[in-house]
Amino acid sequence: MAAMVPPVKLKWLEHLNSSWITEDSESIATREGVSILYAKLVSNKEVVPLPQQVLCLKGPQLPDFERESLSSDEQDHYLDALLSSQLALAKMVCSDSPFAGALRKRLLVLQRVFYALSNKYHDKGKVKQQQHSPESSSGSTDVHSVSERPRSSTDALIEMGVRTGLSLLFALLRQSWMMPASGPGLSLCNDVIHTAIEVVSSLPPLSLANESKIPPMGLDCLSQVTTFLKGVTIPNSGADTLGRRLASELLLGLAAQRGSLRYLLEWIEMALNASAVVNTMEKTKLLQSPEGMISFDCFMSILMQMRRSLGSSADRSQWREPTRTSDGLCSLYEAALCLFEEVCRMASDYSRTCASPDSIQTGDAPIVSETCEVYVWGSNSSHQLVEGTQEKILQPKLAPSFSDAQTIEAGQYCTFVISTDGSVRACGKGSYGRLGLGDSNNQSTLKKLTFEPHRSIKKVSSSKGSDGHTLAFTTEGEVFSWGDGDYGKLGHGNSSTQKYPKLIQGPLQGKVVVCVSAGYRHSAAVTEDGELYTWGEGDFGRLGHGDSNSRNIPTLVKDISNVGEVSCGSSHTIALSKDGRTVWSFGGGDNGKLGHGDTNRVYKPKVIEALQGMFIRKVCAGSQSSLALTSTGQVYAWGCGACLGCGSSEATALRPKLIEELAATRIVDISIGDSHCLALSHDNEVYAWGNNSMGQCGQGNSTGPITKPKKVSGLDGVSIQQISAGTSHSLAWTALPRDRQVVAWHRPYCVDLEESTFSHLRSFLEHYCDKINSEIPPLPFPSSREHHSFLKLCLKLLSNHLALALAGGVATSILGRQAGPLRNLLFRLMDSSVPDEIQEVVIETLSVGATMLLPPLRERMELLHSLLPQGPDRWESLSKGQRMQLDIILTSLQDHTHVASLLGYSSPSDTTETSSLCISYGSLSDQTYSVQSSHPDTHLAEILMKTLLRNLGFYTDQAFGELEKNSDKFLLGASSSENSQPAHLHELLCSLQKQLLAFCHINSVSENSSSVALLHKHLQLLLPHATDIYSRSATLLKESSWNGSVGEKLRDVIYVSAAGSMLSQIVNSLLLLPVSVARPLLSYLLDLLPPLDRLNRLLPAAALLEDQELQWPLHGGPELIDPAGVSLPQPAQSWVWLVDLERTVALLIGRCLGGMLQGPPVSPEEQDTAYWLKTPLFSDGVEMDIPHLDKCMSSLLEVALSGNEEQKPFDYKLRPEITVYVDLALGCTKEPARSLWISMQDYAVSKDWDTATLTNESLLDTVSRFVLAALLKHTSLLSQACGESRYQPGKALAEVYRCVYKVRSRLLACKNMELIQTRSSSRDRWMLDNQESADVDTQEHSFTRTIDEEAEMEEQAERDREEGHIEQEDEEEEREHEVMTAGTREVARSRDRDRMNTGTGTRLDDQPPQSQQERRISTDLTEGQDVYTAACNSVIHRSALLILGVSPVIEDFQKRREDGQLQQPPSSAPEGIGLMTRSESLTAESRSIHANSNYRLMKSRSESDLSQPESDEEGYSLSGRRNVDLDLASSHRKRGTFYQCSFT
Repeated sequence: MAAMVPPVKLKWLEHLNSSWITEDSESIATREGVSILYAKLVSNKEVVPLPQQVLCLKGPQLPDFERESLSSDEQDHYLDALLSSQLALAKMVCSDSPFAGALRKRLLVLQRVFYALSNKYHDKGKVKQQQHSPESSSGSTDVHSVSERPRSSTDALIEMGVRTGLSLLFALLRQSWMMPASGPGLSLCNDVIHTAIEVVSSLPPLSLANESKIPPMGLDCLSQVTTFLKGVTIPNSGADTLGRRLASELLLGLAAQRGSLRYLLEWIEMALNASAVVNTMEKTKLLQSPEGMISFDCFMSILMQMRRSLGSSADRSQWREPTRTSDGLCSLYEAALCLFEEVCRMASDYSRTCASPDSIQTGDAPIVSETCEVYVWGSNSSHQLVEGTQEKILQPKLAPSFSDAQTIEAGQYCTFVISTDGSVRACGKGSYGRLGLGDSNNQSTLKKLTFEPHRSIKKVSSSKGSDGHTLAFTTEGEVFSWGDGDYGKLGHGNSSTQKYPKLIQGPLQGKVVVCVSAGYRHSAAVTEDGELYTWGEGDFGRLGHGDSNSRNIPTLVKDISNVGEVSCGSSHTIALSKDGRTVWSFGGGDNGKLGHGDTNRVYKPKVIEALQGMFIRKVCAGSQSSLALTSTGQVYAWGCGACLGCGSSEATALRPKLIEELAATRIVDISIGDSHCLALSHDNEVYAWGNNSMGQCGQGNSTGPITKPKKVSGLDGVSIQQISAGTSHSLAWTALPRDRQVVAWHRPYCVDLEESTFSHLRSFLEHYCDKINSEIPPLPFPSSREHHSFLKLCLKLLSNHLALALAGGVATSILGRQAGPLRNLLFRLMDSSVPDEIQEVVIETLSVGATMLLPPLRERMELLHSLLPQGPDRWESLSKGQRMQLDIILTSLQDHTHVASLLGYSSPSDTTETSSLCISYGSLSDQTYSVQSSHPDTHLAEILMKTLLRNLGFYTDQAFGELEKNSDKFLLGASSSENSQPAHLHELLCSLQKQLLAFCHINSVSENSSSVALLHKHLQLLLPHATDIYSRSATLLKESSWNGSVGEKLRDVIYVSAAGSMLSQIVNSLLLLPVSVARPLLSYLLDLLPPLDRLNRLLPAAALLEDQELQWPLHGGPELIDPAGVSLPQPAQSWVWLVDLERTVALLIGRCLGGMLQGPPVSPEEQDTAYWLKTPLFSDGVEMDIPHLDKCMSSLLEVALSGNEEQKPFDYKLRPEITVYVDLALGCTKEPARSLWISMQDYAVSKDWDTATLTNESLLDTVSRFVLAALLKHTSLLSQACGESRYQPGKALAEVYRCVYKVRSRLLACKNMELIQTRSSSRDRWMLDNQESADVDTQEHSFTRTIDEEAEMEEQAERDREEGHIEQEDEEEEREHEVMTAGTREVARSRDRDRMNTGTGTRLDDQPPQSQQERRISTDLTEGQDVYTAACNSVIHRSALLILGVSPVIEDFQKRREDGQLQQPPSSAPEGIGLMTRSESLTAESRSIHANSNYRLMKSRSESDLSQPESDEEGYSLSGRRNVDLDLASSHRKRGTFYQCSFT
């Protein structure tokens, strides 16, 4: 479908990715569904139709055949022209058919969906967020704080004294209890504990709550005291009754003062254990006095203190109190239950507040304290801080005037306060009516604004610069504006100043606004449906409308959608998507404040690429900088100045950069003024940085800018919940915000988001759930009702903590080792016959905390695999708990992020499993796989897809069984919902397929990619399954053709099965992938087509569609009606999708067959080496029996170049003959490699060749061995070389030896190149001066001969002998000796001859462009490598390729000649071994192939590649084997040999 008719222009818009991901891409199966999605593409202007090309119907001009006689070539030309014309016409007509129109739309929609998925969920080297769990961050700060002051000897002495004193006290107390009292009322130990109780009671509430301020020694003392007191409370501990009671009271007092839920749960556990022992002793009547009691007054005072400190105002009638005895005591059991109920109620109240902050309206009783503490600091020049003086305030100061504030906005020298009732008050600078009070006067106290009509205001935004204007939106989503009206920034259609709040009409009328932002000279608003409106000054493109024009009414920004938040700066705007995944910026780009990596202006919203892959919670735009807050609590900054927080006020960041100083702190809110920033941490600490000239950073001074975030002083212990930064002043206050969820990890008495809380609750549940079905409840519960009530409270508290952890975005790791046991415990309760009330709470807890309790992705997949039914009847065997667990896991995997992680396309959210999701394949990694450095591990995904497909198959079989059973009935009833397949299974499999196909399409993967392998494995199961479904369907229709209702039911069954819309999506997607991906599936597709065709012939749609397709060119056209939109009458219309599927499968098969006929495309390597691949040497293809050629090459070269001869080069087993060549190349001492090498050396010495006696040239010897091995292999002379005499080898073998030593001579010439170059200029001048006048004597002639000339002369002599001109052998040997001992004076001349390609061994018209190759070698030298070494390495690399990678042609040629397939060569080439007539080609051509060790001649053949020919001769030939015989014969005729050795 490369040629689109009609042509369209594609322009995918990033901001629409989210909406495309949610689209049901399976609906493309039907023409109606694809038309809807295509219409969306067109309406979004992502597909722009281009002008239709004019249909050219004019055929080729033909001659008058009667008058003109044409040659055969001319006839062929005209026939080709006619055929091409007819094919073009047929293609044009077919491209206009209804099916072709629908297919084009399907492919475009799939491309769009795949782009959205890949762009959003597949990592592309994006900036990764660093996950900071609360444990790690708190741990690091604790260590830091502890290490601030080194431990001194005094500390050690004090600690020793305290420890020994405690030990002595404990020993004395135990001894005192064991000894009888010396007198009435005297008890040493009880008096000590009583004193301790009095001390603890006199402390203010929560005095021991801040453990960070308690020295380690103090915490250790508390731990020892607590452990001692716990041991005392048990009745058989040895202490008296009063001692045990006082110990319980002191423990409770300490727990309440420490304020942590953990200590209260420990006390409750202690009380229940003690009560259980007391009950046991009562049954055995071992008690003489009442045990297990506690002072009623002491307990109630602690309980009331807890209620008061949290401001609890619940109905007192609901408070449970323990029963008071006559002597003022109450039982530990009742006190424990009462305390537990109170803790659970507090946690529920707080959880409800966090879950729905907007519910705290005027009429509701506030859960927390009614008073709001507001702290102010910075400039007070215009009374914007409502303080008496106008002096700047250098550190936070409590401002009682703001006490009833809910939300505060700090503007340009002014402040706005929104109260809980929605009213607004203002103070500070009033110029241009910016306060909205009706005048331009400054206001030193807060004064209420009037809104007409009256409205409750939800949020205010006031500009931080220019002349000041303010925006506010109401709880109903209406927008008011007031202040300076220049540039139309108030949005009222003019530029007038507005001194009272005025409702903005126009485009915002009827819209529900959820966010507003006032910039310096422009404004913006975001509506509930994700639209962004901007107005005001348009300079620099800050309005995002594509120009610099100003707007005086709100104008929709058309290029983005799904916006959730906006922030306006001085001359730029930043927008954030609803899902937090996309951040856009536009406007002035000076100083890099747009974050795009440059300083250019941007006139339309542009995605900030550096923030892709993160979840952003908030963005802020300042004067010259911008901020972004991630969901993990990290802050990124870009722009310039101290606001970057990087330690310099002169720094500039063109892209978002993490503020390292805050990396270990979890930030929950940020605010930016004109040039300073505030950040609020999860533990209520405020940080500030930037301009501090007015003390706005709260450091107690106003000196210099603060270049790194610093904690604002004076706010310790204050529970700050919100912050606001103005132009030069700051505010922080304690009211809970309504626009974000605020979750404290620790809340006194009731919330502790840490593992110990979950550990205690798990302990309670495990201990008290054992006898849940027993008639006798476990001790100490007196009845089942109270037992069940306690379990419900445990589950409620667990549910609240899970909900709070989720709301606060706390990492799953907070559960630690408790997640698995808690999950198993809850599902076990689901399967138990527990009371309904408990089961309801269990289900609620599982529903709330499913994502927290689920294991990491890998374990989840294993769990899912074990739960999914493996057989048709296993589904019913699942228990209720297993079904719920399966449902929860399937639901959790619906998230595309998890699917992408599962397939290995993105880093999972739980980073600990990243390493387990990906494995490295080293050098075998797919070259086109650019997203990750290693192949993703798809094993788990493969198992899951197989299991899901099997399960879907069970349901399809079940549905077919019902249809076949009831086909004889006239009316088929509706299938029961119990037998319908779970939607989760279908959706998850579809999601996996979509992500897999998206990755393959976007990344253009090759056929050996692991993703393609996974796709093949999946389709090798799916396609036969679909074939079976269509066969059964055709049989069913044939047998019940009289029953029309069967067809209707059958359509529903097939469409929702794996062979329905799901298969249609896959088959269409395969058209978008390279044909090599689909080709291995050809046999499965061919099996699928006949049953699909039989089924369609039985259905009513096929015949009607065929008529429509044939008639369309005559009766319809694209200018009249959309071809894909033509509908058929029912019931035919409902089966159109199946006919389209058959045609698409047929088209896919045609593409595969066409690709096989055409052959695979030429690879870049083949293009680079096209000249050499035409030579006979390379015509036999690669050695396919050596797996992983690249690894073998790398290993061989590593051994050869490292000099380690004993190291085993390969882990792979090679063929014996290849092993001999490798041994020879590496210089092994094994036979016959050793003999071959010695034979050549002896022959060279006997011939007295110039390099035969060189020593200490190990690299040169290595080259020689490699060249010898390569030549022996490709001349098939190995056996001859092993058998012949070392001093009298055959002519062919002697020629091989000569070639080896010629290479040695050339390499030595390289070594002497520098000497030659230094003397070349003087030598050239001498040669020019003497060229005409001086004759070189005979000795000079003979001396300057080279091995090339000698070889030429020997060749000539051979021809002369054949013609009868035989010379004397002794003269020839003398001349040979004379030539071979020539020195290096001719090196420069010979190199010049090489460059000019004047060698006689290769025809001039066949020469490759060698100058470019020589330049490449000269420029490819690595640093510190000389020409000689580089040349040696180059020859070794190429020889290794010939040894391991290239099959010998001579061997194959000789076999064919023996079989009679070739004519016998003339006798002029005896034995067929006159193989290398011109050794000049050996090195001249050696410059033509890259010296890369990983150089690959051809891709490996896939085992399942059905398009490859069966014959190796056909399949692996790198050049056309059809011409090899002709080439060889021609070569023999011209040169008297079989072929020319084009070495390397």
